[in-house]
Formats: sequence, C-alpha cells, structure tokens
Amino acid sequence: MALLTPVTWSPPGVDLAKWRAALAEDVVDLLAMLAEAEPAIAARPEDRALAEAIAWPGMRLYDVPTATVLPVLKAAAGDGFDQAAVIAADAADVPGMILGKLLRPLTTKPVAVAPGGAEGLLGVAARLPVPDWFPDADLDTATPMGLRKPAPNPSDVQSTPDWRRIRGPGDLATLDPALEGWENTRTLLGG
Repeated sequence: MALLTPVTWSPPGVDLAKWRAALAEDVVDLLAMLAEAEPAIAARPEDRALAEAIAWPGMRLYDVPTATVLPVLKAAAGDGFDQAAVIAADAADVPGMILGKLLRPLTTKPVAVAPGGAEGLLGVAARLPVPDWFPDADLDTATPMGLRKPAPNPSDVQSTPDWRRIRGPGDLATLDPALEGWENTRTLLGG
C-alpha cells in the first residue's frame, strides 16, 4: 500500500504539488502491476483528493489519521488481510523486485523493513494482525534498529535491501533512466 507521506522538496522550477503527485502516481502504478498483490493507497484526510486523483479504478483507499505505518497496517488488518506492506509514495523508480524482497521474509518473520537510503525507511511489511510490540513508525525518521528494540527477539524484524526515496537534490541525481517505470516523474523532469 502506498502511503502518501509529506513531500517538502521539488526540483527547481517544478511545482511541489505536481512533483508529489508524479512521485506518488509512479509508486501506485508499480503496485498496481505487481502479481499477487492488491494495491491500495493510504492518506490523511488532507491528502484524500490526491489519493483519489492517482488511484486506479476500484483501488482501495484508506483514510488514516497520520502518515505513519501502524494506522495503515491496522486498516489492512481490519479489511481481513493477513499481511500488508506500507511503501513511501516518494520512491518513484523503485523496482518491483525490491518490494517482493520486502514481502518474502513474512513467511518466517512477523515484520520486515526496507531502509530508504541515507535515512528513514522505504517501507515496512508485517503479518497481520500487527504484533503488540510493534511501535508506530514514521517512514521519514524510523530505522530498522529502532523497530527491532521493542521486539521480543531482534531477529523478529528482518531487514531487506534498501532503495532510496526522492527527498532532495542528491536523490534526484540517483534516478536511473535505464529502469522501467517512473514515467510521471520522468515526464515532469522533461523526458
């Protein structure tokens, strides 16, 4: 599920709202193409219009009070899912393989996390219902170590390969033109 996290930076000359929408739409498009996954978008009330604008027909939209992981996972559990992944909606060119690797550990571990580059997380996946010890987490600031601390056993939280999010000028330079996808972001950047 794509979580519409706040975006505070855009490239020079690019409208922040259009930038945020392009990043999020690319993540949503990727999720919609994954086999054996049901894509969804989680958004705070103030982001509901953006969620509706980028959602595919019939896609689930979840209203959450905060742009943090725990309310999203609880919403998915309330809909009867037995596992869910929360992905930051600012990782425009994330490959589907990275998301698959985030879900794979759930066969033996209750939680998996993918670091998001220099800081924060790309995403969190969990078996549902969410373990009682699992804390709420902001994808912008959480770390794998911080999510392991409350676990009964640190190995209950499996780290998976990282992928950077697009949150500043340095991240923009890392976008890989050879990767498929991220058409909306690519178009907004001029090609």
